[in-house]
Amino acid sequence: MNTKPYDITALTIIIIGAINWGLIGFFQFDLIAVLFGGMSSVISRIIYAIVGLCGLYSLTMYSRISDRKLAEQRN
Repeated sequence: MNTKPYDITALTIIIIGAINWGLIGFFQFDLIAVLFGGMSSVISRIIYAIVGLCGLYSLTMYSRISDRKLAEQRN
């Protein structure tokens, strides 16, 4: 399996974001906001933006997965 460092980094950040959303959904507790000074602080907004960008980047994984499956079917 040929995993790129960007894939691992993006997946890790997406998991952190998902855990934060779970905390918000279950307990109304925003860990990022608590750690970095509220939802409107610059650092929190940067972290939210990075999580969002990683989510968008992860969409490219679908095409690579389908390309890999097509290559396996040809062999």
